[in-house]
Amino acid sequence: MAGPKALVAGTLVWLAGWGLIAAGIRRAPASAEGPSPAAGAPLYPRLARYRDFYWSTLGAYGGGILLAELVLLLLQTVLSSGVPSDLGGAAREASGGLSLPPTIAFAIAFIVSMGVAFASGFVGASRAQRLSFPEATIGVFYLGLPVPILLSLMERVPSLQLALGYRLREVTYVAGLIGRPELAYWLVLAALVLALILGINTGFIAAGSGRVDLRLGFELFVARRHVAVFRPSLLLGALAVLMFGIIPPLIVYFIIRGAEAAVERTRVKALGLADPLAAASAQHRMKLHEQSPTMMMTALSVGGVGVGVMALIIVLSVMSGFEADLQQKILGTNAHAVVSRYAGDLPDYDKVMQQVKRVPGVVGQTPFIINQVMIASEGNVDGVIIKGIDPKSVGSVTDLPQNILPGGDLEHLEHPARILPSSAVEDAQGKSDAEEDPIIGKPSKPAKPTVLPGIIIGRELAASLRVVVGDRVNVVSPLGTELGPTGPIPKSRAFRVAGVFYSGMYEYDSKFVYILLKEAQDFFAVKGATGIELKVADIDDARRISNQVVRVLGGYPYRARDWGEMNKNLFSALRLEKLVMGIILSIIIIVAAGLIVATVIMLVLEKRKEISVLKALGVPDGGIVKIFLAEGLQIGVAGGVLGLFSGLAWCLFIEKVGIKLDPEVYYIPALPVRIEPVQTALAVIIAVLVTYLASIYPALKASSVEPVEGLKAE
Repeated sequence: MAGPKALVAGTLVWLAGWGLIAAGIRRAPASAEGPSPAAGAPLYPRLARYRDFYWSTLGAYGGGILLAELVLLLLQTVLSSGVPSDLGGAAREASGGLSLPPTIAFAIAFIVSMGVAFASGFVGASRAQRLSFPEATIGVFYLGLPVPILLSLMERVPSLQLALGYRLREVTYVAGLIGRPELAYWLVLAALVLALILGINTGFIAAGSGRVDLRLGFELFVARRHVAVFRPSLLLGALAVLMFGIIPPLIVYFIIRGAEAAVERTRVKALGLADPLAAASAQHRMKLHEQSPTMMMTALSVGGVGVGVMALIIVLSVMSGFEADLQQKILGTNAHAVVSRYAGDLPDYDKVMQQVKRVPGVVGQTPFIINQVMIASEGNVDGVIIKGIDPKSVGSVTDLPQNILPGGDLEHLEHPARILPSSAVEDAQGKSDAEEDPIIGKPSKPAKPTVLPGIIIGRELAASLRVVVGDRVNVVSPLGTELGPTGPIPKSRAFRVAGVFYSGMYEYDSKFVYILLKEAQDFFAVKGATGIELKVADIDDARRISNQVVRVLGGYPYRARDWGEMNKNLFSALRLEKLVMGIILSIIIIVAAGLIVATVIMLVLEKRKEISVLKALGVPDGGIVKIFLAEGLQIGVAGGVLGLFSGLAWCLFIEKVGIKLDPEVYYIPALPVRIEPVQTALAVIIAVLVTYLASIYPALKASSVEPVEGLKAE
């Protein structure tokens, strides 16, 4: 009952907050002193158009953010699970479905919801002709927060989980991919708020002057002349710092500038001896070429954004390389999906495989039996996971045949007589052949050795047991018992090592062993198989295909789990680590954004006279905002492009040249790198957005400069 009570209490607080807002909006009472001498005079236009609160703008902002959240939830559910109708279900049964992979469905729904939030911000700001931050704050708090709060409570309140969990299962699945669904909900809200802010700012710029004006030619020309970001010397210098570090380029720069200055001063001195006026003019031109503080701040801002983007690209690419390497090793040892029953085994797995074969997207399948046993040799004993496999079909699902080291063979499981005995076994057989019968005193004919079934073990397990191909090991199962002279004893069976595999993961190489499926059936008294392993054409679509397999099999008692669900904790931890690392590295870009704020403010202070002249000539406030936003945006674009180029260059260097690692410790020979286009583009987009947002405040300050205030000291 705690969940419904908390929900009711939250609803009451929400309504009370709305009541306080409505009660607090009051206009000041009229003055009792009567009209002043200036009564009736025309009011200053900016003040005349001002209104303290717009209910329509509040509705646009709050309704827009709420509509964006609902669109995201509904569109994600529809695109992932298909159209909820009989026709949609029939189509899914016939051709694989109208549904999309969850990640692709989320991407489409997220883009559409971002567009809704942006459009609502644009419409609201165009209506009010100002930014209207109070309306935006109230709208986000009272109409944007309830949905993520409800979704976060759904993860902790059982009653909400029962009421909404099955309806929003696709949403919770995607949110759970990073390990913490609550964090995903609030990150999505932050992205929608960012889209709303961008829409508000764009709407104010476009319609802040009273009419829609989307032209940018004049403003971009002025901004390009003012800040001069795309100078070859600045771009090449920043690129050299990003590629080679700070110290070497700065040493070269100061040497070149010092030599140029010395040569120029010598020339001016010689010119002054012949023509003092010409020397004074040359010295004046030399001072003009010196960088101003604003230009130095611009260079530092470009370099700061570039460093942030470069670091973000390199770190995320390396972490993606680790994730891809881990995913390859996991999917090389395990299947993309597993079909089994909720209780019991699959005695009719042949018929099930025939049905699964018809599902589009399934490219391989193999039966298996899995259990936990103990394995013992003359040197050691260890607990392992034993797996009965079909050697003919296991290669179509996993990489086990390719992972077997020289000296072993997967076919020896079906033909154990081909297993060559180890040298220790050969020595023992040689000694037994040479012995004489103690009764007749003549060499006895050796008995035909018993052919033991084969077993495939991992490299680390072979080292722990101190066995090689051909050695004998004993497998002991505590689950089944056999009757002995003294009572029940654990079931035990001898095997001979038919091969050693190396998957590249210590957990698999030390804990997995493989035997023939028929031997596992006899050993564990299983009729059929534990389940069926599947390989699909698209690993990112494994969840949808596995669900389609269950539908083809008729649902309960069959179930299917994809590789993401079976290894959810591991990959969720990796994604969460990558997300946190990206957020931490984005702080570098935020620091650079502080430099951009300082740079644009210095530009405003330097250009007060020019701003006043432009406004006196009729340039509206929106035009001034466009100029300084364009200046900050140019810094972000230049830094983002330089960071992109240098980051990709460093990633290619690491990939081609390589940073060597000890494979005995890290199980990989070199630092892996995987350049993902989406996350690389996202790093640049983040930098550009941060610099754009950082330029809003200085641009608004520039637009508030009055012509009289800027020109009265001239």
